[in-house]
Order: sequence, then structure tokens, then C-alpha cells
Amino acid sequence: MKPSRRMKRMSRNRQVAPKLNLTSLMDVFTILVFFLLVNSATTEVLETPKQITLPASVVEDKPRETVVIFISPEEVTVQGEHVVRTEDIRTFDGQNIAPIAKRLEEIGNRIIGLKTEAVAESREVTVLADKSVPFDVIKKVMSTATGQGYGRISLAVLQKAPKKPQT
Repeated sequence: MKPSRRMKRMSRNRQVAPKLNLTSLMDVFTILVFFLLVNSATTEVLETPKQITLPASVVEDKPRETVVIFISPEEVTVQGEHVVRTEDIRTFDGQNIAPIAKRLEEIGNRIIGLKTEAVAESREVTVLADKSVPFDVIKKVMSTATGQGYGRISLAVLQKAPKKPQT
């Protein structure tokens, strides 16, 4: 059956543009945005000062938010504040270094906000020590931190790729 002229005319004028349903597309983008927001806040990168060269190691765990102690060949810094010279630590008798102990006590007493409270309550210290610093200096710093109640001590290292087994 041949279409009539009227049918042809009506079919020309009734071309409706297809509409795009954006609801599902918006749902996907919303989920993507929430995923990126949640995962971007969980990483922490410790900035290494220029005067410290960290040893390399294969590490599996991500660093946690802790009190950070920098030990360079010249000075010791606790949470960004200069505390004592590295040379002076060698002259201290015993395993307790008073200036470091005092600074760690100040950090525990001075809590501002939830992030600082979480760091203070974790009672954890991360030590970033230059690889040229003698171990007896690092040992005294770690002993002082333990004496102040910081039971978990982590040594920061540079992450290198694990060696692949040779086949």
C-alpha cells in the first residue's frame, strides 16, 4: 500500500529529537566525585627537609599521622620546631634528652582541633634521620620519646621498588 500525500507530510513534520536521560549519568559522576574526595584525603606525604638524606627501603604500609622528629647532621627538629643540636646530643649523659622531652610534653598538652588530638592520642612518633647520623644519636632520641610515653616509633625511609624474583 502506497502512503498518501497527507501521511508523507505528517511524517516530515513529526520528527522529534531524541531526548537524553541525564539522571543515570549524573548518578555516576556523583559517585565518582565522592570516591575521589574520600580517597584523596587519606594519603599523607611527609616532606623531607633538604638537609636530610633518608635511607632507602622496601616499605609496605602507608605512613600514619604522627609526631615527626627530624634528625639532620646539624640539628634535631620536633614538629617543625628546632630543639637541640645533634652534636649536643652526644654530650648528654644517659638516654633522656631534656629539650626533646620538653617539646614532646608540650605537644601532648597543646591540642588544637581533631587532627592534633588524634596525633597526640596515638602516642606515635615518626623519626626522619639522615643516613649519616650515628645510630647512638638516633637511639637516644628514640629512648627519650619512649620515656615520654610514645610507645610506637617508626623510622622513615625512602620507598624503593621491591626486587623482582629472578626466574
